[in-house]
Amino acid sequence: MTEAVLLVGGKGTRLQPLTLHTPKPMVPAAGVPFLAHQLARARAAGVDHVVLATSYLAEVFEPYFGDGSAHGIRLTYVHEEEPLGTGGAIRHASRALSARTGEPVLVFNGDILTGLDIADLLLRHERAQAAVTLHLTRVADPRAFGLVPTDAEGRVLAFTEKPRHPDEIVTDQVNAGCYVFRREVIDSIPAGRPVSVERETFPGLLSDGALLHGVVDASYWLDLGRPASFVQASADLVRGIVRSPAVPGEPGESLVLPGAHVGSGARLCGGTVVGAGAHIEAGAEVEGSVVLDGARIEAGARVRASMVGTGARVGPRTVLDGAVIGDHSEIGADNELREGARIWCGTTIPDAAIRFSAV
Repeated sequence: MTEAVLLVGGKGTRLQPLTLHTPKPMVPAAGVPFLAHQLARARAAGVDHVVLATSYLAEVFEPYFGDGSAHGIRLTYVHEEEPLGTGGAIRHASRALSARTGEPVLVFNGDILTGLDIADLLLRHERAQAAVTLHLTRVADPRAFGLVPTDAEGRVLAFTEKPRHPDEIVTDQVNAGCYVFRREVIDSIPAGRPVSVERETFPGLLSDGALLHGVVDASYWLDLGRPASFVQASADLVRGIVRSPAVPGEPGESLVLPGAHVGSGARLCGGTVVGAGAHIEAGAEVEGSVVLDGARIEAGARVRASMVGTGARVGPRTVLDGAVIGDHSEIGADNELREGARIWCGTTIPDAAIRFSAV
């Protein structure tokens, strides 16, 4: 048996208003909740039991995924009454694991899309005989991430969590949010209190002389913490830039779910998703965007790199470029929202009220 803990308890505040009523892993990407892609990739790598470490809006997960049998995997739900941090959540979830001392346990963050070969990561962990193996990736600007320098053999040398000064940037290798733990390492994490693996567990293991192994991987990797990244991830999944068995269709420029209506002359491209019951009217253009269930894009509207919430309406000739429209909002005709504009759920904007809005 190969087991995993999937951390899905975060509030997703950087993704608001998308996450006001929906936990971040349940926000749809490429036609299904993002969590479905992570579970499908784990299953494809041979994982047969996943423990979901839930906290925020925990009641949303089980009605959709059940016991996991419909998705080819066994699911167990462990709820945190109070947030326990990454390490505390892993320790809390471990009560549902069957793995014994010396056996590997995968741990995933619930907001990372990656093309990592998970089976290969497990194999390299076993070969290294490491206490923990970390997936690392290289980024152009590492300041927003935890830095993880390694030696020539892949041994982790240090951890610098989100460097504040230029002299702290000693590598472009960052913690990519996927780990393999030996079971006894999980059991050594203090129980019943918040613990950060990045700030406490991993540095503590290093100081104790444990072997932490870093695997630098150059495959697709994207942190979905911000709306622009989430929309990009959905578009990349639709276009097949990164593959997921959970995408309900073949790769292409658009994905139109059953029950959606696309009017004659409407243009869909760039990995756009049109949700069930949504309407794209004649002459509208939607590029690289997510239009959720029941939303309406009216004639002549232009929508690019944006997310339009469930049941929302975008009026005629309105332009959205990098915007997020909350569920059941009404955006009147001839408006223009660009560069990170966010409209809260249930908001009404009259015709021609905004020519440019940014945050």
